[in-house]
Amino acid sequence: MMVAQPDQWIGDMAKAGADIYTFHLEASEDPRTTIQLIREAGMKPGCGIKPGTDVGELSELAPSLEVCLVMTVEPGFGGQKFMADMMSKVEHLRKNHPGSNVEVDGGLSPATIEQAARAGANMIVSGSAVVKASDARAVITQLREVVCRYLSTK
Repeated sequence: MMVAQPDQWIGDMAKAGADIYTFHLEASEDPRTTIQLIREAGMKPGCGIKPGTDVGELSELAPSLEVCLVMTVEPGFGGQKFMADMMSKVEHLRKNHPGSNVEVDGGLSPATIEQAARAGANMIVSGSAVVKASDARAVITQLREVVCRYLSTK
């Protein structure tokens, strides 16, 4: 959830049937409390960081999370260019938390998926590359196949 006060939406999202609730670290006054509230609502917690946030802050929370999200663009609007320098954060999370789900969001496309998968991302958010494609199904299949190929070598 890209919202200023993620705690206030937890109950509504649980009632709506969400099973994973990912919030932005920078938006939470107390991330550990947010994580606890998410679990108490019956959902799995995820936490994301913007490009300017140190990965160490997310890494500290990783043992209590189901999803660690690294934004590979500045959040707010679609169609931005993939920030390849964020792959060091993905690598850090994969190395230090090998059992964690590491997600990337922003600028993911057939041209950038290899970098993300090689760095250790196993969850991908791709907006513009899918919705603007003439064959969205083919793009989704390609993204999935690249990630699966790297997962099978880990």
